[in-house]
Amino acid sequence: MLNELGIKGRILLLGLLPTCAMAMVLGGYFTWIQLSDMRTALEERGQLIAEQLGPLIAPALRQDNRVVLRRIAQDVLDQPDVRAISFLSVDQKVLTHAGPSMSIPMSSEDGETASLRSGLDVTHFHLPVQARHLKLITGEVNNMSGTHLLGWIDLELSHHATLLRGYRNLMLGLLLIMFGLCLTAVVAVRIGRSINRPLRIIGEGVAHLKDGQLATRLPQDLGSYELDTLANGINRMAEAMQTAQEEMQNNIDQATDDVRQNLETIEIQNIELDLARKEALEASRIKSEFLANMSHEIRTPLNGILGFTNLLQKSELTPRQQDYLSTIQNSAESLLGIINEILDFSKIEAGKLVLENIPFNLRDMIQDTMTILAPSAHEKQLELVCLIYRDTPVHLVGDPQRLRQVLTNLISNAIKFTHEGTIAVRAMVEDEDEDHAQLRISVQDSGIGLSEQDRDSLFQAFTQADNSLSRQAGGTGLGLVISKRLIEQMGGEIGLDSEPGEGSEFWITISLPKSRNPIETHRRLAVAGRRVGLVEPHELTRQSLRHQLEDCGLEVVEFDTLEKLTLAVANQPSSEPVIGLAVMGVASNMLPPDLLTERIWELERLGCNSLVFCPTTDQTTFHAVLPDVHCQLQAKPVCSRKLERAVAELLNQRPTRVDNTHTKMNDRAPRLLCVDDNPANLLLVQTLLTDLGAEVTSVDSGYAAVEAVQHERFDLVFMDVQMPGMNGRQATEAIRAWEVEQEAPSVPIVALTAHAMSNEKRALLQAGMDDYLTKPISDRQLAQVVLKWTGLRLHQSDVHDLVPLNGSTDIVNLPILDEEEGLRLAAGKADLASDLLSMLLASLAADRQAIRQARENGDRIGLIERIHRLHGATRYCGVPQLRAACHHSETLLKQGAPTSSPALDELDAAIEQLSSMAKTYA
Repeated sequence: MLNELGIKGRILLLGLLPTCAMAMVLGGYFTWIQLSDMRTALEERGQLIAEQLGPLIAPALRQDNRVVLRRIAQDVLDQPDVRAISFLSVDQKVLTHAGPSMSIPMSSEDGETASLRSGLDVTHFHLPVQARHLKLITGEVNNMSGTHLLGWIDLELSHHATLLRGYRNLMLGLLLIMFGLCLTAVVAVRIGRSINRPLRIIGEGVAHLKDGQLATRLPQDLGSYELDTLANGINRMAEAMQTAQEEMQNNIDQATDDVRQNLETIEIQNIELDLARKEALEASRIKSEFLANMSHEIRTPLNGILGFTNLLQKSELTPRQQDYLSTIQNSAESLLGIINEILDFSKIEAGKLVLENIPFNLRDMIQDTMTILAPSAHEKQLELVCLIYRDTPVHLVGDPQRLRQVLTNLISNAIKFTHEGTIAVRAMVEDEDEDHAQLRISVQDSGIGLSEQDRDSLFQAFTQADNSLSRQAGGTGLGLVISKRLIEQMGGEIGLDSEPGEGSEFWITISLPKSRNPIETHRRLAVAGRRVGLVEPHELTRQSLRHQLEDCGLEVVEFDTLEKLTLAVANQPSSEPVIGLAVMGVASNMLPPDLLTERIWELERLGCNSLVFCPTTDQTTFHAVLPDVHCQLQAKPVCSRKLERAVAELLNQRPTRVDNTHTKMNDRAPRLLCVDDNPANLLLVQTLLTDLGAEVTSVDSGYAAVEAVQHERFDLVFMDVQMPGMNGRQATEAIRAWEVEQEAPSVPIVALTAHAMSNEKRALLQAGMDDYLTKPISDRQLAQVVLKWTGLRLHQSDVHDLVPLNGSTDIVNLPILDEEEGLRLAAGKADLASDLLSMLLASLAADRQAIRQARENGDRIGLIERIHRLHGATRYCGVPQLRAACHHSETLLKQGAPTSSPALDELDAAIEQLSSMAKTYA
């Protein structure tokens, strides 16, 4: 419901909700205090009246003078709030009474001691009259003690006047609250209008630019620095595009006029035929060079637009602003793709395109290309299949980058114009000898198909088959032309077989030299002779999987359903090799995750591991149901390298969840919640805990952590300290408050921090946390903490902790990149170490820019938060120099060092060195 509100509604909600809540709480509190004070004052006044009556009626009680008692009672009844009064004898008999009957009757206990009893409307006082009261009036001295009882006073005070004053004050408070809420609503509405107006102006301007009105300009003063910066960027982009378009059109018109004049001259003056021909060729060359140069010139401002758009998206923006930025980014990326196609076309036209001749692996090139394009196919629920026949040579010499470009264009077109069904990429050998191989690579789809007229014009420049459909999909019409020119320059041929409504098949035939020294990009592990069960509903995908598994030396047994596979594993004869691995192709719309979990449990109890393949769009869905997601879950289409590695690992280990030792030690696996806003840190902690046998739930914010604890019971929570929005301490306090309110048992919370000084550690414990761990964290530390606070034991590996850096360590002399340390921190998982390092490098430029900006602005808090975030990411990667620089800078800033400290210069230099080394390795 919150997502459907606009900016104005959210500002109104943000203004009214806290004000209303605070007004209700404070109003109720002060009203209750006032009523309590008035009731206390009423009781004290009643006590005072009764005490004053004691000396007045003592002589009358002693003499049993009821006339005097009646007159005193009538006088007391005239007092405010006095409802009724009675004077009683020693034996509790009424001597005189004034006013209505008592609302609160006397009990057996009231006659023995002084008492005070309050009801809803009245307060009843029962007080003794003693000899000491008689002495106060008459001054008589006799042998009676001061505590000698002469009688009793019963007094009732009414609450009506007190309640009336309380209600009057409450009504006045409500009127004041309503006035404050109305004033808040008016202010919120005005603020919302001031934000909506510039956003509407920007949206209209972007829409005009999208429609081709490049003369559109946005106003310079929109009332906000961020919006003004965005408007300036859009204006500069529009100016660059308009200028480039005008210059390109003028030059093209000029070149066209020159060519036309030259042709007319050739027709008139035959004697100058050779000269005219040279002039025409020169004009064509100038046009091609102009297109190439202009493409490069336009790319420069486009790269700036894309870069600053990415930076702006990382700042705090509203959802609507994010949508506008996404539109700008998509438009700029589309324009950049068009310019790249024009540049390639210009290079081909000018004869400046040079092809490489380097060794490459055909299978890896095709599978990597399909892996990149798989998400767009899976979003349309298309099946993407790769079939490389076994006799096809894969170690070849050529230009893999240009072949990848052609293949990408063909597969992308198939995805664009196919709405359901299958896209199959096949590679086969047509002819070969010792040195060369004649290959045929085809891309077949089940899309709309093409007519004969469309096929004839398909490979012409700036021409597309069906204008209505091509406009929906976008493009310039150059992709197939460039592909045709590239293949022809390689000495090959490209063609098309298609019928309307029956799909299309684009094919390439090309002859390439074989590589004399093939280099294997991966090592095949020994799993030959083992049996695996295969379940895949799609026929072509099943065929591809079977061939790849058989290429690994495995014996493949196919099954129609998971039930049949499970039954076969349970009842397999002892004389046959056991099925040690189940390879399954699944999709969330056909097999729910919970049902898949049950099947995997059944197979693992039978000693059979599982390997699951699913569309890229379903990876998140199945991520939580697999015990070893990094080994057991892969995306379609199948990659041979990943398949062989996963098969080898799964066939040479026991089932993940069936562990007799663990079962004996624990009745169940601990249920843990991990909270961290850094994706790399969250991935590592989740992976380590999952490998140790825990059931892990991961969230990336304090708000999500509080919500998860309120809806699900956990044995332990690992809480990151510094997070945007609600940090770890605030989330812990909210959880503790909820536990007290619900009277729920307290869940242990362990803080995770990359930098914790002694005062910070005390603050963490005071906030309600039970323990803390300093990053980097090893699986041994995690297992010890879980055992300490839950009593549940986890597995432990042999991964060692990172040796902390001491204060005297020279940061400059530390290694920039330590691969062994990174592998050690990732629990010995090479893939995980690579992913963590890649995530750190991907965010390094943005972190550096944010640190510089905060330093220039003198924003100490923002600087500490950004360095702390970067510090946390470095604690799980083998980057000793950058980690030490972050630790040193954060420590000095927290101790009061200025933002101009030389330690920040060392940090910037460490970031630069790591970025440079990463680019060199890349």
